[in-house]
Amino acid sequence: MRFTKRVTLLAAFLLTAASAYGQDVHYNYDRGADFAAYRTYKWVDIPGGAVPDPLIDRAIKQAADEQLVLKGLVRVEENADLYVGYQVAVSLEKSIDLWSTGTGPGGWGGWGDRSVRGQTSTVPVGILLVDLYDAAKKQLVWRGDAVKTIDLKKDPDKNYRNLQKVMTKLFKNYPPKPGK
Repeated sequence: MRFTKRVTLLAAFLLTAASAYGQDVHYNYDRGADFAAYRTYKWVDIPGGAVPDPLIDRAIKQAADEQLVLKGLVRVEENADLYVGYQVAVSLEKSIDLWSTGTGPGGWGGWGDRSVRGQTSTVPVGILLVDLYDAAKKQLVWRGDAVKTIDLKKDPDKNYRNLQKVMTKLFKNYPPKPGK
């Protein structure tokens, strides 16, 4: 009985820890906004937001542009319906890996797990927020955020493909469908 309880707790812990490695995407929007009226957009800097390396800045904008064009929006430099901005951050989070050395004779003459070993490491987690503002009202109408573990040592092409996947998932629900 104790063995089953221990395995169940370990499985629950591992599932929770494994979910931290997945990609997490959310969005929210102004239910009063008329998204059908938005046809054009312009990139703007978010006040107080840190601007990354120019190569990363261009990659983020290019990946977002690809999705916005697929949604029927046109990028312009003047008189835009929407202002688009983003913010990025990288945080370092602890990761715990656990493994069992197998089953066999346990301590005190019983039968069960020999032992569970563990290791902790620090994992970089990337956070990306994309904001869409109604240009006329200067009001936030849509926000998407993505959180994903990142490998800072990956080659740039692989990182860009991952960024494209994140943007595709992020803009999947744009424009939002009310009542969904």
